[in-house]
Amino acid sequence: AQTTHLIVSIAPDEAGDPVLNAAGDALRENMPALEWIAYLSTVGVYGDHGGAWVDEASDCRPVSKRSVMRVAAEQEWLALGREIDKPVAILRLSGIYGPGRNALANIEDGTARRLVKPGQVFNRIHCDDIAGALWLLAEKNLGGIFNVTDDEPAPPQDVVAYAAGLMGVEPPPEIPFETAQLSPMARSFYGENKRVANQAIKAAGYRFRFPTYRVALERMWAEGNWRDGAPRSPMRG
Repeated sequence: AQTTHLIVSIAPDEAGDPVLNAAGDALRENMPALEWIAYLSTVGVYGDHGGAWVDEASDCRPVSKRSVMRVAAEQEWLALGREIDKPVAILRLSGIYGPGRNALANIEDGTARRLVKPGQVFNRIHCDDIAGALWLLAEKNLGGIFNVTDDEPAPPQDVVAYAAGLMGVEPPPEIPFETAQLSPMARSFYGENKRVANQAIKAAGYRFRFPTYRVALERMWAEGNWRDGAPRSPMRG
């Protein structure tokens, strides 16, 4: 009952948003101190835009079933905000990385691949910048839709190559996308191509700690925290 700020990160399912389904009435009736709600969504709601730039005003063209459900969940949370007259911030997150989940770690454990699909880019965000954006929006009680993604959409094979350079090892060989063995989910990610702009969260006052993957990989490698905070691997000697 004393909760002032609520952050929702649970994914929806075919029955809708599980938090609203389980606790929607409680949010309406038993949280008088509530000031602000954040819902963590995905840039997947934009679907495929052929590599073009998209922002918060762009059409949502979700391709996957999971993204279709995300669009519906966003609308449910925005509707609740209007109903109870509280700001709701929708944070559309791009591909999340950070310590333990990055190209450096993938190279060390042998799972890094350089799949090449001409023209394909992915958008990404360091986990620290997700936390930073949430903190800013919560402090200001700001509602609306915000893309939380860094400044540089980039081909995934370039990220792996840059990480290999930092580690002083040869990058894995390039593999044409057409001949790559991929799971259906992994292949589905390559069915969407877009560059996601982040001007709205910057206009709100946020300054990215890791504006590009290069800055983040360099920092993690220098600080040795790319393996869940563990000391640097002996790979570099």
